Amino acid sequence: MSARSPAGAADVPALLRSRLAPLAPSLLEVRDDSAAHVGHPGAAAGGGHFSLLIVSEMFAGLPRLQRHQRVLHQVSDLVPHPIHALSIKALTPEELPSQPQKESPR
Repeated sequence: MSARSPAGAADVPALLRSRLAPLAPSLLEVRDDSAAHVGHPGAAAGGGHFSLLIVSEMFAGLPRLQRHQRVLHQVSDLVPHPIHALSIKALTPEELPSQPQKESPR
């Protein structure tokens, strides 16, 4: 398998981390949301649903579209398989503290 060839769904989080390393993230969270999309046509075909939170100085001064384009450039051959859907939140380190925090269950 070449360095840019698609892998099985179980390898997708590790593959995403590897592919996004050139963006020098200070924080990279990959979440597999596929279980929430069971029965969706893309999921039935084997494509997974993933969410990314990537924080990098490389996004400084870039609008959201260009940030997403940089991320997608690194992973484009993984779409539509093994990734059917990819939600991207791309921030600078300065923007991260201003993001709403998830409430912890009580």
